[in-house]
Amino acid sequence: MHIVPKLSADVIIPLKRSGMGTLKSGEALVAIGASTGGTQALEVVLKALPADVAGIVIVQHMPEKFTATFAERLNSNCRIEVREAKTGDRVKQGLALIAPGGKHMLLTRMGGHYSIEVIDGPPVNRHRPSVDVLFRSVAQCAGPNATGIIMTGMGDDGARGLKEMLDAGAHTVAQDEQSCVVFGMPKVAIELGGAKIVQPLERLHEAIISARQRQST
Repeated sequence: MHIVPKLSADVIIPLKRSGMGTLKSGEALVAIGASTGGTQALEVVLKALPADVAGIVIVQHMPEKFTATFAERLNSNCRIEVREAKTGDRVKQGLALIAPGGKHMLLTRMGGHYSIEVIDGPPVNRHRPSVDVLFRSVAQCAGPNATGIIMTGMGDDGARGLKEMLDAGAHTVAQDEQSCVVFGMPKVAIELGGAKIVQPLERLHEAIISARQRQST
């Protein structure tokens, strides 16, 4: 039996600690990672948002070709715009971008603005897209401008990336055990000290709504 090796985010984006936590200019943004149970949970969160929230980037573990349909369904049910991400998309207010299945999604920065890069590469934590890849890129590009939320899911993808975001000055949130379908990814994030607060599913939208206000204080 062929066992797929468990690779870290290092194979996609090298860890850089110099300068992390020092970025003060730039737009507020929110990065979300989810896996098992996440499709339903994300719908609960995104449907609770007003249209003027900070830009959102999302990794939901899904196979290729399923994410576009998922994004379309959310877009029809939410006040914000939701679509599958493509390279060059700008992260902006009132828009949620979902990583396409089978690809990694990274945040890039030019001046105070953020854009998306969608790339190939080996699975990280046996996932592509990987939450750790997105979260690391957010930590390095956005630092304290960012809010990170890790939601229901099996395994530990995103747990280390959330800690990197916290270390870079981001506000970080983990979904609580009671409201998770599988308390895997949030559990490891909490154990690693990466979650500043732990909240139930029905309150996760609060961190997104307050992201812009929190950045200005």
